[in-house]
Amino acid sequence: MNYDFDRQIDRRASDSGKWNVYGEEILPMWVADMDFESPAPIVQALHQRADVQVFGYGRPPMKLREVLAERMLTRQNWQIEPDNVSFLPGLVCGLNIICRAIGEPGDGVLVNAPVYMPFLSAPTNQGRELNVAELAHTLVNDNGHQRVRYEIDFDALEAAITPRTRLFILCNPHNPVGRAYTKEELLQIGELCIKHDLVLCSDEIHCDLTMGDTQHISVASLAPEIADRTITLQAPSKTFNIPGLGCSEAFVQNKELRARMDKAAAGIVPHVNLMGYAAGLAAYSDPECEEWRLQLLAYLTANRDFLTDYVDTHLPQVRTTAPDATYLAWLDLREAGVEGNLQTFCLEEAKVAFNNGAAFGQGGEGFVRLNYGCPRATLAEGLDRLRHALG
Repeated sequence: MNYDFDRQIDRRASDSGKWNVYGEEILPMWVADMDFESPAPIVQALHQRADVQVFGYGRPPMKLREVLAERMLTRQNWQIEPDNVSFLPGLVCGLNIICRAIGEPGDGVLVNAPVYMPFLSAPTNQGRELNVAELAHTLVNDNGHQRVRYEIDFDALEAAITPRTRLFILCNPHNPVGRAYTKEELLQIGELCIKHDLVLCSDEIHCDLTMGDTQHISVASLAPEIADRTITLQAPSKTFNIPGLGCSEAFVQNKELRARMDKAAAGIVPHVNLMGYAAGLAAYSDPECEEWRLQLLAYLTANRDFLTDYVDTHLPQVRTTAPDATYLAWLDLREAGVEGNLQTFCLEEAKVAFNNGAAFGQGGEGFVRLNYGCPRATLAEGLDRLRHALG
């Protein structure tokens, strides 16, 4: 089948958080969900589950555990057992559980910044100290055009570790800068965690949204000694555009770590709902969903290239990343001549809602995050609005 990602869908009538926070004059390009129909097999699975007409308490389907174990083996050459899989109602919830489970109040949690906002809030929510190492960014040449490119500053990362640091939370692929880290980088991260006896939480929610020839690598797949201290978080939500259904998974091979997570979640964190399980199983097991994903990636890659070409041609005062993965661009507006609050400018002058980079922590000031998981006409309109506002 050929899927029509150019089709415009009116989401304002669907209680959409993305589309209904701001007035109708504002084009929303902020919240990280896509404006595309989910694959038909997922919708069909939800109808089939609703047709049972009983919505009692559920339990994780064993088939879903088995599908996920097989998926890790075929995609990552990583041998896990079905009982190594735990289910969560969301990855933000997972980040908070893990911060609560690892260490004691006052212990440190290490993160790179700028980074997705819950990485910054989850440690403090759970009484932990936030240890921040800023990512290094440089301008690189891309066919004669300058791009913002981020790397991990390993010296800064190690310097941010204190005697009480117990956990490092990695974002791979990275939100918002779009990096998919290499095997060499991930091995160095694993070695650092072993050296300092840190538990490693790898948030890989965008792992199936890699652009072009980029391949995702799960850090836990690289060595047993790394896997033994790693909690890997994934979900079908971003890939198949079903975040509102709340189904995520954690791969944890270390029994002690699984027990600590279960204890931290007990009595507080709800189970995944029945519809989430039905959607997740369809997403991961139906071949048509994989075909949908491949066509989506081609469309998103073309959207990314459209965006970078537009910036090169029409926004010379703006620089952008060319993401390896995700559907999120990170725009550098520090030399665009914007005075005052950047988000206010975008809302009032451009009539576009982006995420303000300052919310992503250290190194985010002067940037905005743009969601290009939308029809190309929507992307073009948003960029046109920004262009006119900047003059």
